Amino acid sequence: MIYFCPQYGVWREYCTPCSHWLHVNYYAGRKDSTFIDEWNAVPAPPPPQLQSVSVDPKTSALLVLDMETSICNNPRCIASISKINQLLARSREWGMLVVYSLTSTGSLSDIAPQIAPLPGDPVLRSNVDKFYKTDLEKILQEHGIKTVLITGYAANGAVLHTATSSAFRGYNVIIPVDGMSALNPYAEQYTAWHMLNSPGTRNLATLTKINLIHFSQPYMRLGDREQGVIQ
Repeated sequence: MIYFCPQYGVWREYCTPCSHWLHVNYYAGRKDSTFIDEWNAVPAPPPPQLQSVSVDPKTSALLVLDMETSICNNPRCIASISKINQLLARSREWGMLVVYSLTSTGSLSDIAPQIAPLPGDPVLRSNVDKFYKTDLEKILQEHGIKTVLITGYAANGAVLHTATSSAFRGYNVIIPVDGMSALNPYAEQYTAWHMLNSPGTRNLATLTKINLIHFSQPYMRLGDREQGVIQ
């Protein structure tokens, strides 16, 4: 966890020297004050360090979440399509499981054509948490998945909530930051901060870039899965 220490004006992993000062002085005479009043005075934390990761395609799955043209229509999301496509192509070469999601009103034809699902790729429809009332956990368990690589739109929507739900279920979560997007950069930054600092996710989440992802073992996917939207 990274904390802002007002005594020193810096972000620190631990702020023990500040604890007494915070208790005695920081809120003295500020009974009606909230973090809203301090909003512009609190600096952003330092950027997280991106990690190089090695992925075993036999026990990993790529999730492509809500990349529908009806909502992926802003410059940040459009720019992420080519990045996701790069990871998608490499994942398919290694025979990795690929799972797609749709919003509650989306359809297969809405997915950006460059990264459209193939026959046999599971497609789920749900709200921002793609485990909610879907067979996602069953699909991952049936394929022996231990790690999920999560991409899609929006960073503060489907990516954040599905990644958090994945961590709650014990999956290792890898998020390539250039494979997720939101309408504004703060939402992307918040998602990254949350995943590395929240008690429920920080021990299982890794931030990376698509060109820092490497595959460790060849694996051929056996058989084809029938195309369809799984409710």
